[in-house]
Amino acid sequence: MNVQPLHGHGHPSARRRPMEGSTGRPRRALWITAAAGLAVDQVTKAVAAVVVEGRQPVHALGGSVTFTAFRNPGAAGSFAPHATVVFTLLAAGVLAFITWASSSVRSVGWAVGLGLLFAGAGGNLADRLFRHPGFGRGAVLDFIQVGHSGIFNLADQCVTLGALTILVQTFRGVPMRAHSAAR
Repeated sequence: MNVQPLHGHGHPSARRRPMEGSTGRPRRALWITAAAGLAVDQVTKAVAAVVVEGRQPVHALGGSVTFTAFRNPGAAGSFAPHATVVFTLLAAGVLAFITWASSSVRSVGWAVGLGLLFAGAGGNLADRLFRHPGFGRGAVLDFIQVGHSGIFNLADQCVTLGALTILVQTFRGVPMRAHSAAR
């Protein structure tokens, strides 16, 4: 007769991964990803503001990466430079949606994607709120250029990676939320 212990590490349920329907692990993943991405973005912008801004560009990796400061009032690629207030409101809306959705995310993949989007939108929103020329109208600090690409920052990369992660989850058919019980 095969007897399983009722408690401890030998119990079959102790070896299972958290249920897909659980929100604890995905929620932690979302907020840890968001906090880490936001912190790295803000620290690198603070360093760039001191080390790069107002100076000649710094070339690295044989010239394939350039660090140069650019104050961008618009979106990626300096799109719509006179719509700073619109981008400020959009970023605030993204943060509000992700905060609202965070309580029902059931997939770690979705959580990481949303956490990256939160970090990127939050990082650039912080610039728009607190940088010159004033609250809600500030310019985002971009400082990284790879090859002949546009100049960007780590918040931009968080948005890109977050969107790609969400696309992968969507194409894999992974739902963001658990399906509700039968009505």
